[in-house]
Amino acid sequence: MTIKVLIADDHTLVRDGLRHILADASGFEVAGEASDAASTLALVRSTPAHVLVLDLSMPGRSGLDLLVQIKEEKPGLRILVLTMHAEQQYATRAFKAGASGYLTKESASAELVSAVTKVAAGGAYVSLAMAERFAQNLSGRA
Repeated sequence: MTIKVLIADDHTLVRDGLRHILADASGFEVAGEASDAASTLALVRSTPAHVLVLDLSMPGRSGLDLLVQIKEEKPGLRILVLTMHAEQQYATRAFKAGASGYLTKESASAELVSAVTKVAAGGAYVSLAMAERFAQNLSGRA
């Protein structure tokens, strides 16, 4: 099965990079791209997909508010947050809002492929760096 992916990020360079990473891996099709909140909503409403890769910091409105609305309208769409925010509170809020995965932009391209595959299959994904931060915070070593 080909995993259909939507990409929502306000930076053209990031969208291009994500598209190339997924094109180089087998089993993925980038079905559409958006650069702000309004175009992301329009894309999600008009384009069938398995996974939305969503930047939390885009023009138009709060990324978390957008995430909530998308999950209300398309509950079956899996959302992988890809963001520059490496702080635990952002990840916690994203998961509470309905995200299936959380990946920081510092992650390697192989991790993106793993994350999209995992969330498309119904699983949850947290970047390795974020998982380490969670563990350190829980153990009191942060």
